[in-house]
Amino acid sequence: MMDVRRAAERYPGGDPATGIESFHAFSFGPHYDPGNLRFGAVIACNEERLAPGAGFDEHPHSHTEIVTWVVEGELTHRDSTGHETTVRPGDVQRLSSAAGVRHVERNDGDTPLTFVQMWLAPLEPGGEPSYEIVRGIADSTPYAVPEAAAMLHVRRLATGERTALPDGRHLYVHVVRGEVHLAGEHLHPGDAARVTNAEGLDTVALTAAELLIWEM
Repeated sequence: MMDVRRAAERYPGGDPATGIESFHAFSFGPHYDPGNLRFGAVIACNEERLAPGAGFDEHPHSHTEIVTWVVEGELTHRDSTGHETTVRPGDVQRLSSAAGVRHVERNDGDTPLTFVQMWLAPLEPGGEPSYEIVRGIADSTPYAVPEAAAMLHVRRLATGERTALPDGRHLYVHVVRGEVHLAGEHLHPGDAARVTNAEGLDTVALTAAELLIWEM
């Protein structure tokens, strides 16, 4: 079973007056929707757009696995465990907030920044916070988040290229850029497909495309 959610259906957020635009695929902040709280382990998929100099001041998180994918620009990350990192396109960043951590996210560059941030619910609450960044992840190297029993696959496709999707009880497919055809549906940037009991699926790129796929 596949449930397609369109980019235009996402909940708007942020503060455009301060250079922050946000688009939330799940119930988030003031946009509470009891019918859209999570899919598998995924509890948030937020597209954030920050103008130069804009950002999120220090704020807390707990009991959440936070995975960030930069689409364009550079993201400056600082957290209360002492990490300070610049995250660029192609990098996968994960902050395991565990029992509690605080962090800052900013666009300290001189060009616009867009990133997709995905939150996953851990299997067990608590523990010690941890941080990891993988530079320049390859399409052939899935990124495991064992704390949430999830695996992130990145797919960068040329026009006309076809790729198999992983099988899984839950499969979350987010289109970062480009257009693809999946199980009879035409997906555009910002669209997502929530697939239950995925088996034997593939997708074909109608244009050059980039996908983020959670196998759970």
